[in-house]
Amino acid sequence: MTVVVPSFNQGRFLHDALGSIFQQDIPVEVFVLDGGSTDNTQEVIQRWEHRLAGWRSHRDDGQAAAINEGIAKGSAPYVCWLNSDDWFLPGGLPRLVRDLESHPQAPMVYGRALNVVDGSERRYPVWVEPFSKRRMALRCIISQPATLIRRSVWNAVGGANGKLHMAMDYDLWWRIYKQFGTPWFSDEFIAVNRVHAETKTNTQRARHYREAIDVVRRHYGSVPLKWWLAQPYAVWFKSIRPY
Repeated sequence: MTVVVPSFNQGRFLHDALGSIFQQDIPVEVFVLDGGSTDNTQEVIQRWEHRLAGWRSHRDDGQAAAINEGIAKGSAPYVCWLNSDDWFLPGGLPRLVRDLESHPQAPMVYGRALNVVDGSERRYPVWVEPFSKRRMALRCIISQPATLIRRSVWNAVGGANGKLHMAMDYDLWWRIYKQFGTPWFSDEFIAVNRVHAETKTNTQRARHYREAIDVVRRHYGSVPLKWWLAQPYAVWFKSIRPY
């Protein structure tokens, strides 16, 4: 399995992310793609260097481009990425592999994930549910850290859209579904999404919302009313009270 870890100035989280990957009971090739961090990221990478399949640290064209670069370096039949501030739960990756191998018709598999608020004990499930085109048009029902994709499918759809910086995962799920069919849903908790003040979702809410609406319009053909009704809460209120 190829696991790519894109990172930028998140050295304080990176150790946990890498540790969670190597604790999985499954062979992995891990690539860290750092955007030229100025914190302690390189120190953390060097601590794990003997376990990594490769790494680099320099300015790049953004998260999606880094993910594409890392996956292209690998050769394993299944691929995924883990943002440097997230982590896998024990046994999460083997569960996804088993589900993909048990359902050869599925282009990808996804499971459940937890949101954990950094610096507190607050945790709550991410909104994830079995796949439905209609439900997918209302909100992203797939949590990126809890996903695994066949490399053949990744290559066929061209990977992540490098023109997107906020909703590249939402766009990718749509493109995989439209070209290869319904993803398989694994009803188990796979990963943890760390919620903190510096995430792009919190610092660039308006941009995130605009990109997501554009993705829905492009792939679904229209934008459900829900998006417009939820916008004041999702963008303005959540920017004041992000958690």
